[in-house]
Amino acid sequence: MTGQLSETSRPRRPRRVTSRPARGIVSSADRNSTGTRWGLLVTQALLLTGVAAAALVPFWWLVKGSVSGTQELIGDPTRPWPGALHWGNLSSAWNDLEVGHYLVNTVIYATGSCAAQVLVATTAGYALSILRPRFGSLVYGAILATLFLPGTVTLVALYLTVTDLPGLHVSIANGPLAIWLPAGAHAFNVLIAKQFFDALPRELFDAAATDGAGAVRTFWSIVLPMSRPVVAAIAILSLMAAWKDFLWPLVAMTDPAKQPLSVALPRLATYSDQAMLIAGLLISTLPPLVVFAIFQRHIVRGIGFNGLKG
Repeated sequence: MTGQLSETSRPRRPRRVTSRPARGIVSSADRNSTGTRWGLLVTQALLLTGVAAAALVPFWWLVKGSVSGTQELIGDPTRPWPGALHWGNLSSAWNDLEVGHYLVNTVIYATGSCAAQVLVATTAGYALSILRPRFGSLVYGAILATLFLPGTVTLVALYLTVTDLPGLHVSIANGPLAIWLPAGAHAFNVLIAKQFFDALPRELFDAAATDGAGAVRTFWSIVLPMSRPVVAAIAILSLMAAWKDFLWPLVAMTDPAKQPLSVALPRLATYSDQAMLIAGLLISTLPPLVVFAIFQRHIVRGIGFNGLKG
């Protein structure tokens, strides 16, 4: 009995945990081979070159076409560089095609749509994740169900709504509200915000409630400062989507003077000079590229952020 007790009371040594190599298509033994290693490097280089070419070649052709002559574009469209630089195409597109006017319209519509989507996504995500009302699960399910509806299905109903608002009987077509208000109803942004808020520690909200903070104060002072990554991601994604949106602005903005660039440029293509049109396309492409290049890390952090560190 004593021997058994001594054996059971003897402390056991912790087992050594060995890390297993990550599994992949090519095993670690094959990677040690010189031929396999060089083959992988060449394959990766070819894939990277192909992806870079697919992304940069169209943009380079856009830049080249915007400073080329119209006759050169028609006679030799595949030429890799312009024979003579025509910098006046950019100023002509800005003034003659009124690209600057349509650019201002696009900035107004995209900024308002971005603000509406951020407001709806954060407040709806906060209500569904933190406040959790009685029928919150049903509301959340209804919001997610809209993801399965194509935008073209609700296009007619949405147009009838903006031309005759229920209860008010006023039309907001050909105005910024016709773009801003429908943009707020974006289920994917609500999904992102709710998933982010679900990862926030509940102890903070319990402590805030103990200190007497209400729902609005908790949202403004605790949730929003901790949600900067997801707010930035929603803002940038909604801004990019609103900038390139074509179908709904085409339907809601029948006045040519109030149309954004995405609608105005295809209309101008029917009678404008080709070089000037390509210059206008370049001008419309640069702002979202600059914004994405500056804030791309916020998109990755906001979508891939599932908890708090530290």
